[in-house]
Amino acid sequence: MVVEFLTFDVPLSEKSEWLRTEEEHWSRFLEQQSGFVGKQMWEDAADPTAVHAVIWWESLEHWHAIPQAELAEVMEAMGEHERDASLSTFKMIRDC
Repeated sequence: MVVEFLTFDVPLSEKSEWLRTEEEHWSRFLEQQSGFVGKQMWEDAADPTAVHAVIWWESLEHWHAIPQAELAEVMEAMGEHERDASLSTFKMIRDC
């Protein structure tokens, strides 16, 4: 199991619309990908403009098998709501 951990900076005035658009495009796209397990969106309690996407994959290979052209299409569909994100990757080493 691999976790893709993305952090976005989203102004409070845009958050509701951004979350709706993100769900409409990224979430629906990810649900169709082989190896996709699930996704959650978290708001940072100390900084409500920081939104964290936690995305679970069966393996790094599944995640990285998504063609770049398809990712670019989703980014384009996000339009003005597309945001740069910081990325961290975590591999599960134990499940309790």
